[in-house]
Amino acid sequence: MAGVLDQPVQYLKAVGPRRAGLLGKLGVHTLRDLLLYFPRHYEDRRILRPLGQLVPGETVTAGGTVVGLEERQLSARLRVLRACLEDTSGRAWATWFNQDYLKQRLRPGQTVVVSGRVKAFLGIPEILVTDFETAGEAENLHTGRIVPFYPLTAGLSQRILRQIVFRALEYASSFPEVLPEEIRARYRLPGIAQSLRDIHFPPDKTALRRARLRLAYEELFVFQLALLARRRRWQSRQKGIAHAPDGELSRRFLAELPFSLTPAQERVLREIKTDMESPWPMARLLQGDVGAGKTVVAAAAMVKAVEGGYQAVLMAPTELLAEQHWAGFRRWLAPLGLEVGLLTGSLAKKEKEEVLARTAAGSLPVVVGTHALIQEEVRFRHLGLVVIDEQHRFGVTQRASLLQKGWQPDVLVMTATPIPRTLALTLYGDLEVSVIDGLPPGRQPVITVWLPESRRQEAYAAVRREVAGGGQAYVVCPLVEESEALQAEAAQELAARLSREVFPDLTVGLVHGRLKREERERVMEAFRRGAVQVLVATTVIEVGVDVPQATVMVIEGAERFGLAQLHQLRGRVGRAARQAYCYLLGRPRSAQARERLRILSNCHDGFAVAEADLRLRGPGDFFGTRQHGLPQFRLADPVRDSRLVLAARRDAQSYLARTYGRVPALENLIAERNNLTKI
Repeated sequence: MAGVLDQPVQYLKAVGPRRAGLLGKLGVHTLRDLLLYFPRHYEDRRILRPLGQLVPGETVTAGGTVVGLEERQLSARLRVLRACLEDTSGRAWATWFNQDYLKQRLRPGQTVVVSGRVKAFLGIPEILVTDFETAGEAENLHTGRIVPFYPLTAGLSQRILRQIVFRALEYASSFPEVLPEEIRARYRLPGIAQSLRDIHFPPDKTALRRARLRLAYEELFVFQLALLARRRRWQSRQKGIAHAPDGELSRRFLAELPFSLTPAQERVLREIKTDMESPWPMARLLQGDVGAGKTVVAAAAMVKAVEGGYQAVLMAPTELLAEQHWAGFRRWLAPLGLEVGLLTGSLAKKEKEEVLARTAAGSLPVVVGTHALIQEEVRFRHLGLVVIDEQHRFGVTQRASLLQKGWQPDVLVMTATPIPRTLALTLYGDLEVSVIDGLPPGRQPVITVWLPESRRQEAYAAVRREVAGGGQAYVVCPLVEESEALQAEAAQELAARLSREVFPDLTVGLVHGRLKREERERVMEAFRRGAVQVLVATTVIEVGVDVPQATVMVIEGAERFGLAQLHQLRGRVGRAARQAYCYLLGRPRSAQARERLRILSNCHDGFAVAEADLRLRGPGDFFGTRQHGLPQFRLADPVRDSRLVLAARRDAQSYLARTYGRVPALENLIAERNNLTKI
């Protein structure tokens, strides 16, 4: 019967080639697609309001007998048809615009149920009709029930789409039941056919709630099962590198650091090293708030890989971040006699050729770079560990391309964008998750103040105060979405104005994405040394930049930035024991923009900021346009359905443990998920 579901929707009654083309614009090509094209919202039209109780301004459903009809041509393009309806409580007008076909359907004495907004007309209520049904129609789809509303395209109305979906539900029983019977019984979930009928045309709110619960759970369960099975297959078929226990090099690395690791860092490092010493390839996500110390943990893992005779590579999303890691690694690893190579797109040809040759020969034990690392010409002699920083900025194929540079290397992916646990399980269910949930001792929360642009001088006064006390300042240029060139131009103008008019007695530096690497390095090094006191920057400083003496940041046009991005920018200050400040200058015009600035002013914990950001934007927009790995569920929402995510994860683990390798239907179940989710 599954073959029926794969039939083109064109052959369904009342569809045909033209409507099939319109449905295709909505991603609906087969009968299966149509049944899985769920409503976006519903209106409860079960209660009929007496005509004598209609109040202008309300949206209602009401019914009555047609006692009169009138038609008027209001203009060349606007024709109005009014039906006078009557019930035991009074009379009201029902009004349609440019619906000529209704003249043949409506007649005196006929019973009509209408839905729409009420206004007053000639002393009696008038309903501007959005939906209606007449007595004797075969199906009650548009009024007098809980009515579904679907995403549409031009040329396709709600009435037509409801009728098409209703006819398609004749085939709901053809859908395969993919949820194990034991799980359906445990949660008392309805069958798939009943759930499909009730999600489209629910008889009541309880049935709608149960149908949505079942279908959302099914998406999450089968998705988690697929992730877990993929990891199980990967680990069972592919043996990786079993690194030896720590030796003298690893011990020296930790001993010679100018600071001690926090308990959270030590715990996470133990988890990573246990993975590396196992015979299976490591696949671990390292989370931590800004300033939590993820980079030094990654460096310790890279030293362990090198100690065993392997190479380690770190890929970062921007050249500035790669350069920062390169500089930091050189400071930490030089005392151990380990060289660190840098590979970015802006390297001069001669430098690039040297790095490529030494990487291929194995004489560069550690390499740091950008997307340039995944080019075909890049080869490693013996790659043992891949670290991907700010990994959500890379696509799946980019990550896979780097892994193919070695034979089953260990993988550590890092993010400073805190991800709530349920979303992490959805995004990275095939990874083990480590969290550095504490900051180095002595750090203080950054005092964050939202100021209107008219009070900009207060922020500039704070910059002067901090510089006078030995601190340094960032001034972040407003976000310009159009292009990197325009962003750079805006930053140049801001830097020139500050240097000329606001801080003529201070040294003002400038960094942006269009600068050549040598110039960017020169400015950043001058800022680290304190020779530059005020650094004007674009979002290239969003991650990875570590200048402990920077104590104040001013973000211009703060309302243009997302909440997570503002938190990342704020994390560039407050990286030492001294109190730091962040001033948000903006004139937000929307309620959501005002809420973002309010949240950041009162919240300092990255995970709490991430939760708020998810509530504001939803998971689909949480990572921005560069995130390619976020599953797009039809019904499930990993934020709203957090308890459902945890239940689905637990049930999938239990089911897989009992059935993996001995139940052939498991593979069919995992394959079937592609028909139930868009991922």
